Amino acid sequence: MELHERLRLESAPAGGGTVDVFAELKNRIHLAVIQDLGPQLFAQDLAVDDLRRRVVAGVRSRLEPETGLAREDRDRLVEEIADDTVGYGPLERLLADPGVSEIMVNGPHSVWIESAGRLSKTPVRFHDDSHLRRIINKIVAQVGRRIDEASPMVDARLQDGSRINAIIPPLSLTGPVLTIRKFTKNRMMLSEFEAIGTLSAEAIAFLDASVQAGLNIVVVGGTGTGKTTLLNAMSACIPEDERIVTIEDAAELKLQQEHVLRLESRPRNVEGEGEVSIRDLVKNALRMRPDRIVVGECRGAETLDMLQAMNTGHDGSLTTVHANTPRDALARLETLVLMAGFDLPITAIRQQIASALDLVVQLERMRDGTRKVTYITEVQRMESGIITLQDLFRYEMARVDHEGNVVGTLKPTGLRPAFAHKFERAGVTLAAAFGQVGGYPRAAG
Repeated sequence: MELHERLRLESAPAGGGTVDVFAELKNRIHLAVIQDLGPQLFAQDLAVDDLRRRVVAGVRSRLEPETGLAREDRDRLVEEIADDTVGYGPLERLLADPGVSEIMVNGPHSVWIESAGRLSKTPVRFHDDSHLRRIINKIVAQVGRRIDEASPMVDARLQDGSRINAIIPPLSLTGPVLTIRKFTKNRMMLSEFEAIGTLSAEAIAFLDASVQAGLNIVVVGGTGTGKTTLLNAMSACIPEDERIVTIEDAAELKLQQEHVLRLESRPRNVEGEGEVSIRDLVKNALRMRPDRIVVGECRGAETLDMLQAMNTGHDGSLTTVHANTPRDALARLETLVLMAGFDLPITAIRQQIASALDLVVQLERMRDGTRKVTYITEVQRMESGIITLQDLFRYEMARVDHEGNVVGTLKPTGLRPAFAHKFERAGVTLAAAFGQVGGYPRAAG
């Protein structure tokens, strides 16, 4: 019996997936081609079409000694191995789809996506665990990382800035798991947030003026609420004549100003050495004469150094924090400061926070999948050991329509911010900062 005929008679698995009867052969050819081509796979000056032609030629050459393969099987193997080597196999069309914002691979036979804020399962499948592992290995190899049983978890990013997380057995009990948060190629501007309902026109004018006036702002929200996207849009309002240092775990910010220095942290290597943390980079940034420091996210001891920077002349700094409300954000900042290892009294920490921060911008993902700014809150002074907050904008939900869409408006409360003098110093009137023509709005009632 011919090899291809025998292999076609193999039974399908009970779990409902498909058996790749050529898995061992594909693994062997795939690894051999990668070793043959080496650095050519990641060369920036080599066109994709040229690279694919070399890969196809290499695969065909490696398949020549293999006997018992039908022509259609041989052609299919060439195409599939080329896709896995040059691109990302079954994920290629999902990565190319601009409507897909996140890809979640929960094993070889379960691939989910997020589109327009909603999760849905796709018909995309990998043949088996080894097929998915090949794609994961290629992704992490492109950024100089490795993933294996000794180091079964990795955070990295694709060449276009998309953020990836991969975890494999023995840590994952469901097989290899891959999560890709796609990086939007076209950076959104603040003015575009009105059309999608995230911000009102008044709030856009206010945030624009706030960034120009040098307010220290923290963008707050849960996972996937769009904190980095909003931070990126707000950074466009920073004047061109200022020196900006950005600090991130995985570089996602795309500032268009000319005088921008981008720093990225580095995890420890396999030997457990060589780590450069966000905190190390914040400390170093203070020696680089920055006008503004933009930290992608504060999630550890670097929070103390960020607050110190805001309190020592680096006005207009921006960062994000995971929290569900503006008040929760302050409590989380207190906890993160304590992670720095200093036995600071809570009153001193709160005093630092109150002195450093001017604004908290709260983002929330609604039940219909849309992202909306629900609060723009001023951080005021300490009173009786508590930081006082004042809502300057508040989202008021009117209803949920028959299609499940949330309908509401982000409205100014009419309260005068205590930092109004900073607007005036920047040459922005309070009425203009709130997008008002006839004067500053008054509180309702």
